[in-house]
Amino acid sequence: MTGFIIALAVTFLLGLALVVVLVTTGRSPVSVRLMKVAGTVALPAEERGPGWRGRLGLLISGVTAPVRRALGFSANTKLVRSLSLAGYRDPEAVEIFYSAKMVAPVLGALIAGFIIRQDVFFWFVMISAVGFVLPDLWLTSAITRRRKRISLSLPDALDLLVICMEAGLGLDQALIRVGNELKISHPDLADEFLMVNLEQRTGKPRIDAWRSMAERTNLEVVRSFVHMLVQTERFGTPISRSLSVFADSLRTKRKQQAEQMAAKTTVKLVFPLVLFIFPSMFIVLLAPAVITISRSLGKFFQ
Repeated sequence: MTGFIIALAVTFLLGLALVVVLVTTGRSPVSVRLMKVAGTVALPAEERGPGWRGRLGLLISGVTAPVRRALGFSANTKLVRSLSLAGYRDPEAVEIFYSAKMVAPVLGALIAGFIIRQDVFFWFVMISAVGFVLPDLWLTSAITRRRKRISLSLPDALDLLVICMEAGLGLDQALIRVGNELKISHPDLADEFLMVNLEQRTGKPRIDAWRSMAERTNLEVVRSFVHMLVQTERFGTPISRSLSVFADSLRTKRKQQAEQMAAKTTVKLVFPLVLFIFPSMFIVLLAPAVITISRSLGKFFQ
């Protein structure tokens, strides 16, 4: 009976994780409608409407929303912004996050109650607390990973922008072209570029759309990029030359950061050397001598 309950709990946990992955990777109906109106991106067949993932997200939202309100979990703007920074802009992402936050402590408590036999109350509290904090830790890690991907992909995107603009395209058309070209290799930055184009087509000024991209990514390098675009827009300087200089500066900065990290490796290697390698070397080198000396002293005292 206990094994059946454990298997049921594990199956439910895996099913919930699968639902979260499937729903959060889809596009929201609002973004799909905006992309339809813009007409700039050829959407696949499964993304031309809400789809079964969108309907499943709405179903989860309808089930968990009353429970969330009863428990006092309110959908605040800070969580919506954090999910947006992680790349999840669907309206159902907030409800799915709260669902994971409510279900994970319960599953942790069940696992602690049926598997652990000693100090059950202590592990019950600890695993439940870890399950409650685990979604927040995952969200922080997802934001960090997305920022890193955008930061690494920006120089390549700038090079493509320069090529497109030197070929005769305007800045808006170049952003669309680069966004479509980078959807496979750098999907995060491509999504940001296409979102800028969508905001412009819905009536938002170009400078405000660029600033919104800087706010969404919350990266200093993107803020510098947007500031450079704003300056070239205001003063009328050649934007292709500015983009080339900015891309070269980004690569130089990345090279300097790599050299700085390489210089730190000698200091970081001291701790594993002292804690793990030197004791093993001392044992291998000195142990035979210590054994020989102890045997000689034993025979001398006898």
